[in-house]
Amino acid sequence: MINIQEVFETNAMIEKENLDVRTITMGINLLDCATDDVHTTCRNIYERISQRAKNLVRVGEEISRELAVPIVNKRISITPISLVCGTCCHTVDDYLQVSLTLDRVADEVGINFLGGFSALVEKGMTKSDELLIRSIPECLAQTQRICSSVCVGSTRTGINMDAVRLMGETIVKAAQLSKDNDSLSCAKLVVLCNAPDDNPFMAGAFHGVTEADAIINVGVSGPGVVNHVLRQIPDADFEELCETIKKTAFKITRVGQLVAQEASRRLGVPFGIIDLSLAPTPAAGDSVAEILEAIGVDCVGAPGTTAALALLNDQVKKGGIMASSYVGGLSGAFIPVSEDMGMVAAVEKGSLSIEKLEAMTCVCSVGLDMIAIPGDTPASTISGIIADEAAIGMINQKTTAVRILPVVGKGVGDRIDLGGLLGNAPIMPVNTFGCGRFINRGGRIPAPIHSFKN
Repeated sequence: MINIQEVFETNAMIEKENLDVRTITMGINLLDCATDDVHTTCRNIYERISQRAKNLVRVGEEISRELAVPIVNKRISITPISLVCGTCCHTVDDYLQVSLTLDRVADEVGINFLGGFSALVEKGMTKSDELLIRSIPECLAQTQRICSSVCVGSTRTGINMDAVRLMGETIVKAAQLSKDNDSLSCAKLVVLCNAPDDNPFMAGAFHGVTEADAIINVGVSGPGVVNHVLRQIPDADFEELCETIKKTAFKITRVGQLVAQEASRRLGVPFGIIDLSLAPTPAAGDSVAEILEAIGVDCVGAPGTTAALALLNDQVKKGGIMASSYVGGLSGAFIPVSEDMGMVAAVEKGSLSIEKLEAMTCVCSVGLDMIAIPGDTPASTISGIIADEAAIGMINQKTTAVRILPVVGKGVGDRIDLGGLLGNAPIMPVNTFGCGRFINRGGRIPAPIHSFKN
């Protein structure tokens, strides 16, 4: 039973500690929209999304008002478009037409972002996959709400290095086409390993082929809440520290569970999962970096940072699992640099480097996220960074990702300001030694030995 004290605690979390439901994301299956004509397929996609999601924003706003819980974003994820449009899209321009249709319907139903302009190429690329990937820079430059993701590896299949090479080139081109806006397109593009089918968070969200025709997934975020409670116990031992994080994660997840069940009922769409992820924002106090510092490191990046992050991630998941039978997605702690003012401060102090961030991704929920690098970074170097992260995910049987921004015209010492939840960040230095010979070998890195579990 929920007692009155718990109600008061939840109110304080919302009013003073930045607790919010980061997103209600409706997943929509588009497989039966496919035809052999791009115009007909676009029409089918438009009609399917507009019909399914016509009440999504209104219902989200009603729930937010009635429960007094901030719901920051309303989003849609769709079946990876390379699967839907493989028969009808024969050129990059065909995929551009599809992306413009998606952007138009996203605008008309009023959502913040639509994810699923995606390809799953863990083991190999079809012609449709390659066309979609090559269309990504132009499509992101000409749309406002579309997010794109490409999965290049998994524990079961290994890493598709041809796709890794192509994604390095694609990111560079996306940066160039959006150079007048601090290479913003790259903030809507993520490269994944072990991508989950039910992730509600952008830019990596898509509606997996194992999902129902439509689903409601909710992402809850509460780094400010965790930060606040840990500041109250500065001298606690690890047992008390872990218990406090678990209890806090439980309370945060229960808020998401309530919102998800209510959204599911009102929209007549099955409830999928709750993703409890400590996803920071640029707001003061709403920082994963500050949580790690509350745990005991002087500044993120100092010795002990990776261990503190591993502890945090594990306790968040343990608390969330007790609060809902359907915890999924990514669930844990995100460490996006530009979106976390504590991470930005650590970079500026010289405490936090890309190499340390890479080590931290071994134990966090995702990977190298929202990192701005010099605009003249070679595509092969970006591919090498992607390959490193994919290897961490493949070997450790976890999701990893790279969302990196080579900001055209800027170098180390410069800053970018992307606005809103995307925040701002300094340009971080990148190792200048090359990896071109490695990236250009072609083919596939085989799956690890522990993938053979049948």
